[in-house]
Amino acid sequence: MSNSAERFLDLIRKSQQGKLKVYIGMIAGVGKTYRMLQEAHELLKVRVNVKIGFIETHLREETQALVRGIPQIHRKKVFYKGRELEEMDLDAILLERPEIVIVDELAHTNIPGCKNEKRWQDVLDLIRAGIHVITAFNIQHLESLADKVKQIAGIDVSERIPDSFLNYADEVVNIDLPSQDLINRLKTGKIYKGERIQRALDNFFQPEKILQLRDLALRQVASYVEKKIETEIPTQPRMQIERFMACISTYDEGAKKIIRKTALLANHYQADWYALYVQTKRENPNTINTATQRKLLANFKRVTELGGRVIKIEAENIPEAIFQTALDKKINNLVIGKPTMSIWRTLTGRNYFDKLMKKVNNRSIDVIIVS
Repeated sequence: MSNSAERFLDLIRKSQQGKLKVYIGMIAGVGKTYRMLQEAHELLKVRVNVKIGFIETHLREETQALVRGIPQIHRKKVFYKGRELEEMDLDAILLERPEIVIVDELAHTNIPGCKNEKRWQDVLDLIRAGIHVITAFNIQHLESLADKVKQIAGIDVSERIPDSFLNYADEVVNIDLPSQDLINRLKTGKIYKGERIQRALDNFFQPEKILQLRDLALRQVASYVEKKIETEIPTQPRMQIERFMACISTYDEGAKKIIRKTALLANHYQADWYALYVQTKRENPNTINTATQRKLLANFKRVTELGGRVIKIEAENIPEAIFQTALDKKINNLVIGKPTMSIWRTLTGRNYFDKLMKKVNNRSIDVIIVS
């Protein structure tokens, strides 16, 4: 039995409540359904009562072969607009009460007349009834990523899953595959057949799109793991998760260099990063000149292009604003420009660097100075 299946089985044995395991993929054909069926066979070998509640093979021969030998709960027939259609039979699953049920196509919208509008709602009913569920979906169906997916692929995905659904997950697994391997699978007919192959190649299945969708999937699973670490591992022995924040201003000539340095460090650690701009009254858009505004907006654009997120706040106490933002975002690395020391700045109380250093003292926050 694989380590993944063993871990989920351990979770089940420790609780009488329904447990939820979610496979996330970057795109269709990456192998989510195949992996769920493999796990079902592994569980059957150790005499676990696992059944298929709903599976969609898309007529893929490898997937269809794996369905054989796994008990299935028959789908229900639903008449809609003069046609007989099939849906997962939620009531039948609740009646049979298998120990584990496999539910595919999580983002599916149920036919009108079913108890729930969405299949993910059916899954919640199952785990609330004490039935353990293994399910799967593609990253483009996650609600918060709808705009990003549209930007990447030019497609408005209508069937969506709320991000809150993942709060119920006891285990989240990413199914990953290099883009060229995926395209090769598509071209050889292992994902779609006939004219659907070319349509897919013209749309989602382009290397640059797959790479971006892959990044979204990896980040989502990494975020889930990070939250799990924060809630389940005691504070002391916990491995530190790096987060970086560049501190920039309209008067900082080296802002471009600070941004690039922060992006480079974050990329090295595969970490999230931000750029903080604290706008004081003297930096109000109505008072600073047009050239300065353009420079600031260019820096904001540079941040997003390099994968960071801009934080803009209005405050007069700059060190306090930086410190509180660092605490709020759990930043442990501040990247700032080289401070300009002078007796005048100290006497007038504008020695921001000194004030900031006093605030981060005895905190797990490093300050990186870019010359």
